Amino acid sequence: MKRSLYILNPGQIKREGNTLVFISQEEKKALPVETIDSLYIFAEVTFNKKLLEFLSQKKIPVHFFNYYEYYVGSYYPREYMNSGLITLRQAEYYLNKEWRLGLARAFVYGALANMLFNLRTYSSRGKDLSTQIATIEDDMRQLNQAQSPAELMAIEGQARQAYYEAFDVITADPEFSFEVRSRRPPANRLNALISFGNSLLYVTALSEIYRTHLDPRIGYLHETNQRSFTLNLDLAEVFKPLVVDRVIFGLLNRKEIKTNDFAEEMGGIYLKEKGVRKFLTAYEKRLSETIMHKGLGRKVSYRRLIRLECYKLYRHFLGDELYHPYIRTR
Repeated sequence: MKRSLYILNPGQIKREGNTLVFISQEEKKALPVETIDSLYIFAEVTFNKKLLEFLSQKKIPVHFFNYYEYYVGSYYPREYMNSGLITLRQAEYYLNKEWRLGLARAFVYGALANMLFNLRTYSSRGKDLSTQIATIEDDMRQLNQAQSPAELMAIEGQARQAYYEAFDVITADPEFSFEVRSRRPPANRLNALISFGNSLLYVTALSEIYRTHLDPRIGYLHETNQRSFTLNLDLAEVFKPLVVDRVIFGLLNRKEIKTNDFAEEMGGIYLKEKGVRKFLTAYEKRLSETIMHKGLGRKVSYRRLIRLECYKLYRHFLGDELYHPYIRTR
């Protein structure tokens, strides 16, 4: 099974024969290209045109993050699976106000439903989350009244505020209190974890879209504008509660992430390298975790679920079946 490869140390990536090698001051390590789905670069790494040509040949995208773990861009190999027909259909669905609104509403519905799944799961374990559950249930009832993606985003933001208030109840750790959502820069440790995890999921969704006929530049909930990619942001909304948030809850409840895994820089709180490594390990483990898929009658990984979501959108654009977001129910 192919996996994402994370580069956290400075060095050089080269092609040697039919594989990759990573060279740093400490070591020279072979990276079997057959096992790599995508590359995530967090450190100062050098490479040449020959390597990029090889990565394109092997259809491996490369995603870059800066010193503060913010996603800054991707090397996206030639879109070998893009279909002109699907791109036209995606554009048609974007330009038709009613069709776009229907898709945007589906993404928000999936996000809220999966937030509720998390809250009900922890409620069944004795956490008092009745207020947050009631708030999000009320927000869900408002979705059909929204007349634009902007109104849907406002409802989603309102629901997510109540949802984030539940984090302190779920984790019960004053060292990781939520307080208020802050992004650039993250104002506290919990916000740093949320921002980092969300960035990872955006890129994971982008990599999965790359393996399909979909065009990642055309989104429906998130405005298609000067930003390079938006469809991955739409898909990520559905899976944030099931992937990113569950990784965070697990790390904090098992006491695997500690206060000394963070540093304060430039007015914000960021993960140190050892904290990044802990998060990436837990994140990859979550993506590989399998659950029963009712429609397929077999277990699939969370990473595969994101790809399946792309295929559902593909069939939606072709008019074969309406898109319904993945919702975890058990």
